[in-house]
Amino acid sequence: MASEKESWSARKTRWMNRAHARGASLSRPATAFTSTPEPRTIGVFARGRQITGGNFLFAGYLVQAPSTNIWELPMPDGVFEAELHGCTWLDDLAAVGDVHATKRAQEWTHDWVHRYGSGKGAGWTPDLTGRRLIRWINHAILLLNGQDKQVSEAYFRSLAAQTIFLSRRWRAATPGLPRFEALTGLVYAGLALSGMDRHVGTAMRALARECRSEIDSDGGLSTRNPEELLEVFTLLNWAAAALQDAGRMPGEEHLAAIHAIAPVLRSLRHSDGSLARFHGGGRGLEGRLDRALATAGVRSAPGHGLSMGFARIAHGRTSIVVDAAPPPRPEASGNAHASTLAFELTSGRRPLIVNCGSGATFGKNWRRAGRATPSHSTLGIEGYSSSRLGVAGVVSGHKTELLVDAPNDVRFERIEVEGGTRLVVGHNGYLASHGLTHVRTMHIGFEGRELRGEDVLLAIEPAEKRRFDMVYDKSKFEGVAFSIRFHLHPDVDAEVDLNGSAVSMALKSGEIWIFRPRGSVQMTLDSSVYLEKSRLSPRATKQIVLSGQAMEYATRVSWSLAKAQDTPMAVRDYSNEDELQLE
Repeated sequence: MASEKESWSARKTRWMNRAHARGASLSRPATAFTSTPEPRTIGVFARGRQITGGNFLFAGYLVQAPSTNIWELPMPDGVFEAELHGCTWLDDLAAVGDVHATKRAQEWTHDWVHRYGSGKGAGWTPDLTGRRLIRWINHAILLLNGQDKQVSEAYFRSLAAQTIFLSRRWRAATPGLPRFEALTGLVYAGLALSGMDRHVGTAMRALARECRSEIDSDGGLSTRNPEELLEVFTLLNWAAAALQDAGRMPGEEHLAAIHAIAPVLRSLRHSDGSLARFHGGGRGLEGRLDRALATAGVRSAPGHGLSMGFARIAHGRTSIVVDAAPPPRPEASGNAHASTLAFELTSGRRPLIVNCGSGATFGKNWRRAGRATPSHSTLGIEGYSSSRLGVAGVVSGHKTELLVDAPNDVRFERIEVEGGTRLVVGHNGYLASHGLTHVRTMHIGFEGRELRGEDVLLAIEPAEKRRFDMVYDKSKFEGVAFSIRFHLHPDVDAEVDLNGSAVSMALKSGEIWIFRPRGSVQMTLDSSVYLEKSRLSPRATKQIVLSGQAMEYATRVSWSLAKAQDTPMAVRDYSNEDELQLE
């Protein structure tokens, strides 16, 4: 019997990885670089300063251990350990670049060779090896500067062993982002290391196949995770640039995938430069989206239709992104959320309406809560999500809950009307349980100053009305309880105003927005949380909640979100974001 944490298949894969890693460590080493790709990875200066100060924040865990070797830290979780072995922290130390950061980068990298270079440790998986190789090659000058011959030879010997391991085990990586990481690392190493160029052709052909199988014709992923799409796009850019620098032409499918993904990411980009946070994805690393789009050189503008199932409207300084398609199919839903018809809104550089986000780094309970409909800015029926978490599946060797009973009919219509744009979206996620269809209409003016919305619960067909009547009778004629939630970003200062008939929200830019409901609902300003993996714990924030009872076959609730009249059309927003906080 496989354990609950790791399946038999995962244990077999781990054993095979270890066997091939030990075999690769005995292979003929590379002796030098034939070419070195220009470093393209971006680190975060604030995170680099934290690391040099002994504050290690990875996978939602903070380990404070000044003057401690990174490989001697207590490992609170397997994901924490995996992030260390991926060596992305090298990007952050390189961003600092002073003598202390350089010393730690060198010592910890060369100590990895000493401790794990023979095939030991948790770092010998295809995706982590690819991720690590990219960083070791990108930062080779920093890592080898001032080092003696023995250290340099051990470094090249380890690079060669990891390259050979990847050439044998990339197929064992999970399709999608992990396999793209493995293959990009193999391209990098094959181009950069002497005697390893024989692996480049294989990696190029495999990348082309992955692009064909994992990226659809519209440039989306089956997981519908915006941040995962950005990571795949970034890897494809890096691989293409490395190949072109070496005088090779990337495959047609490779280049076609880059051209298809770019406009999708532009559609998922808020006005502050961050990604919309849906289906397990976060905002994205600071600057990565803009740099990836600039590097790709693809000028295609976002379309007016759906992009990976999301609709975007941008007028004035305001951007809105709406989840307007069915959730990922069950086999791709291991990290997906019940977020159908949820939206996010950003004004200039300031997020206003958000979804709670992924709680994966804060434990199982937070992860499960973050996936439910009440954690999103949409309508939910009390006690139900628009998709339910059900049958367990396996993602990356670990069991997880998949989305079941998901909406299979999600409608979307975009209409350019006089004075603005109107979206009409709807889903049947509550049809089987309550006989109800949720329809959401949103209209925003061309100036981006006002968003008018309406949420409707409808029982349309006779069978649906009979189902609703059964639920209504069972409730003892109290109706179907529902809530419409609007989660606010933690930087928004909100308070109930106008004798309880409105909520005023002040942004750090100085803008004031006013929310007003219309209909038979009760409005409250309740507590909420903002979940982002760069933080140690969930951040407290607030949410506007409209609560009501569906008593008839058609229940309508209207609401508006508008800038206060004295808020100017444009503001000078020079306030800098705070550095990473250990909280």
